[in-house]
Amino acid sequence: MKSIEMETLKRQYNMLLKHTSTGHVRSLYNEVSWGARLVGIKGARGVGKTTMMLQRIKLAFPDTSKALYVSLDDIWFAGHSLLDLAEHAVQDGITNLFIDEVHRLPGWERQIKNVYDFYPTLSIVFTGSSLLVLDHSVADLSRRCLMYSLPGLSFREFLEFQGMTFPKLTLADILYGHERLAGEISVDKDILKLFRQYLRHGFYPFYTNESEADYLTRVNNMIASVIDYDIPAVEKVEYATLLKAKQLLTIMASQTPSPLNAKVTAEMLDVAKNHLIKILSLLERSQILRLLYYRSERNPKSMSKPQKVLLDNPSLLYAMGYADTGKVRESFFASMMAKEHEVAYPKDGDLLVDGRYLFEVGGARKSFKQIKDIPDSFVASDDIEFGLGNKIPLWLFGFLY
Repeated sequence: MKSIEMETLKRQYNMLLKHTSTGHVRSLYNEVSWGARLVGIKGARGVGKTTMMLQRIKLAFPDTSKALYVSLDDIWFAGHSLLDLAEHAVQDGITNLFIDEVHRLPGWERQIKNVYDFYPTLSIVFTGSSLLVLDHSVADLSRRCLMYSLPGLSFREFLEFQGMTFPKLTLADILYGHERLAGEISVDKDILKLFRQYLRHGFYPFYTNESEADYLTRVNNMIASVIDYDIPAVEKVEYATLLKAKQLLTIMASQTPSPLNAKVTAEMLDVAKNHLIKILSLLERSQILRLLYYRSERNPKSMSKPQKVLLDNPSLLYAMGYADTGKVRESFFASMMAKEHEVAYPKDGDLLVDGRYLFEVGGARKSFKQIKDIPDSFVASDDIEFGLGNKIPLWLFGFLY
């Protein structure tokens, strides 16, 4: 006898599928090995993981009854396990499960492992909105699972969503061919106006369905959800610590880009320095903050003090109402670069990439004064459409992915 509750899950799945557009797919879609039996896609809240799974079903399953999408925040899972779902799925001839919000189910890692082991005819794709839980829990699945990370939209992808298609560029392309590339990309369009739009409300793909005001409100709500729900799901933290995290985030967003004074910041929060570092680490792992270290000092296993703190992406700054131009520029540059490259804090300049390329990030009048005698040094300059020599338009770094 078929489960009445399962029929409810199927109706919800079909309704979501009906309203999913395949007009634009993210670059990662074509990089995922969808044929693997166990695939995980992680990323910050709002970057489009759910949409990507539903698009996969619409594009790859002529008979959509062979697949099933479920979200583990559905009330069905209050009384059923993933093994229950797998049993029903196999009985119904389903071959592919697409499981969203895995962090909502206690013990999800063990349950997915069991489904993988006990139901060899099922293939599974899973996602989680909370990077904290996925990063903490996925080790047990590492031998079985192919993991992918979905970032927010690059400037290139933002343009693609508006019907302007361009290939990805390598860092070498940009550093040594930017004069030609900028001319080819910006022809017949106001690239700086489009770039301003992207910085304000283009990092999260839901911008396409919402006004700028609604978009920024949603981003603000996402920040609160990460602190109120995601962090407590993976760390034993007191309510007072969550309040401190929100206070710290406001401090970091409101300060001008400068080296972190941990002693002063800890005093402002009225916490010990090691507690400050722990909160910073939690906010980085949740993709709200980006911590920069001297390259030689970055140790993932240690709780070392970062040298500089940025917001993860410009949308967060605008949503919080602290969109200082300098912070926006550095936040954008680091968010685009960090997808494929190592970003560190240098002894001179603003940012060091891959231990070799030194960057100053600034406006149209930004000079080489601070880094003029250093090899492989460049200026990433905002408010210019074209660059010259080692002075490169900031917007062009948005084509790295």
